[in-house]
Amino acid sequence: MAGALAVAGSLRHAGAAESVRLLVFMEHGVGAPAQAQPYIDKLVGLAKAQNGWGAAEGIYVTQRAQAERFIETSQPQFGIFSLGAFLGARKAHKLDVLGVADVARAGGRKFHIVSHTATELGACKGKKLATNHAGDPRFIDKVVAGGAFTLGEFTVVATQRPVQTIKSVIKGEAECALIDNAQYDELPHVDGASGIKAVWSSAEPAPMAVVAFSGAEAPDRAKFKSSLGSLCSGAGKEHCDRIGIKSLRATDDAAFAATIASYGN
Repeated sequence: MAGALAVAGSLRHAGAAESVRLLVFMEHGVGAPAQAQPYIDKLVGLAKAQNGWGAAEGIYVTQRAQAERFIETSQPQFGIFSLGAFLGARKAHKLDVLGVADVARAGGRKFHIVSHTATELGACKGKKLATNHAGDPRFIDKVVAGGAFTLGEFTVVATQRPVQTIKSVIKGEAECALIDNAQYDELPHVDGASGIKAVWSSAEPAPMAVVAFSGAEAPDRAKFKSSLGSLCSGAGKEHCDRIGIKSLRATDDAAFAATIASYGN
């Protein structure tokens, strides 16, 4: 990542015809960014050819600190954001929706509260809840929970890694855990997790957002938006599959209006 940041910082800020930077931010994404980066490079190469960009680069990150650092140093024109990350950054960075990304395996598409001992959500309230998703309580309370709970109803045990969250329940360090769909799918592969079951599951949230930053010029926004539907087809299909994206399609802010309203200011 440091190399990508250094290269990005060296690019001269100019119009999209000269230099374009794309931030792919899959918060809590499965796998290391280094594994995804080569496919991001190939995907950006296709976008460059389709849109007539003189120079282009992209970066794949999974944490908000990484994303903020890239935004500050490189001033990207476009981005693909996980839902929670998009909602958290939308106002600060004046993000405008150009499209959506339907994902195959990235974390955060659906959430579950799981437990070894509890049989229903109420039995978890007032108890220790392990999670690595507590960084944006507003997103969990207002969007994910859908009125079923708030994080304040639990004693939150903040974890740093997806498997650490599951192991907190296995070891008895927390009675319950809030995990995303990617973590849930990994349960059969974690030693000691065979008795862990879901006591609550969220609705399917909105997809990832394809966005334009304020520095993107109107003609470049329009052209990039019109190219979204073809980026993950043909030669781009394998590159998208490798980073967990099934398809890209154009839309606008209306697709996220209800979710934005739930998240609030």
